[in-house]
Amino acid sequence: MSNKIFTERLAKAKQEHKALITKENEALYSVNGIFCRHKNPILTRDHIPLHWRFDLNEETNPFFMERIGFNAAFNAGAIKLNGKYILAVRVEGNDRKSFFAIAESPNGIDNFKFWDKPITLPQNEEPDTNVYDMRLTQHDDGWIYGVFCTEKKDKNAPDGDTSSAVAEAGIARTKDLITWERLPDLISTSGQQRNVVLFPHLIDGKYAFYTRPQDGFIDTGKGGGVGFGLSDTIENPEVKEEVIVDAKTYHTIYEVKNGLGPAPIKTEKGWLQLAHGVRNTAAGLRYTLYMFMTDLEKPWVVTHKPHGHFIAPLKEERVGDVSNVTFSNGWIADEDGKVFIYYASSDTRMHVATSTIYQLVDYCVNSPQDQLHSHLSVETINNLIDANKEHMSLLDT
Repeated sequence: MSNKIFTERLAKAKQEHKALITKENEALYSVNGIFCRHKNPILTRDHIPLHWRFDLNEETNPFFMERIGFNAAFNAGAIKLNGKYILAVRVEGNDRKSFFAIAESPNGIDNFKFWDKPITLPQNEEPDTNVYDMRLTQHDDGWIYGVFCTEKKDKNAPDGDTSSAVAEAGIARTKDLITWERLPDLISTSGQQRNVVLFPHLIDGKYAFYTRPQDGFIDTGKGGGVGFGLSDTIENPEVKEEVIVDAKTYHTIYEVKNGLGPAPIKTEKGWLQLAHGVRNTAAGLRYTLYMFMTDLEKPWVVTHKPHGHFIAPLKEERVGDVSNVTFSNGWIADEDGKVFIYYASSDTRMHVATSTIYQLVDYCVNSPQDQLHSHLSVETINNLIDANKEHMSLLDT
């Protein structure tokens, strides 16, 4: 005889889950004209497939209880493959462990569905305790690379310290996003590494990485920021020297730390770069996204950098596990020039914003730079006001 509780709960769960993952999304009006946010988050913990969460056997789960809980779906790498918009999502379980899972959409803005199983990531000699924030790069060598942060407990932490960690850049590669080959972790001389991004082309026959040098640079007085370095091989990746591409700077949106988001997008005028910056506020650290462009031939040289943030958390985006945060490690540029910017809010959920390469290049090239002083900010505003004097009639009603 069928268990009424099991049957009713299963039917309700299926109905709500289907309604969620098939819900249409829509672009919101863009006040700034640079990008359009979309109305609904594209991935949340509720998008996790039911067969990952519930034991579907009525005999062993008569109350249809959730056996494995999930806390968040966020910080996704992105790639377009076989006509599908693909995200390598950081999924965090109720046990705090993060892992990667593939979700795909036919149009890039809604109907994202997780593949049948999460990514089974091979382990190196010392297993990862936790992994997160994979950047995907389609490389000239024919492989798709996933570069991510791998954390392990700090062996040098004092007794009783159960939170100190060592972070390194893990590397895996694939041809189909199903079967992955694990490579050795990136070796560098600048201490721990997070937010490492593989550049899609060889430079002087070497693999190029954007890095985020920390301990070594800071301890030697070189500061930190977005770095850049070369490795002779990818099978034994080692960056022996890093240059700073975009430095941390006092009283900016990236004064505490900054790191590159996804692999850059190539344009006729340079490489579009998306990064995150962190500053202090009375309510804690604030993460926002910002953009800059680098030289086509020397992608470690900044050519244009608009002032301030590009995307900051608004409204419900400010609420979550780590409030007041926007973070991106994935975007996709379509053949027609449309750009899908995938960003997470407050370490909880995924969103999409859309723009075009032409708009983003215009934004980078023609927006004023941060002059680093209040009086110079006023001067920049006054310059625009003065330039607009002969056009003020456009604002008349």
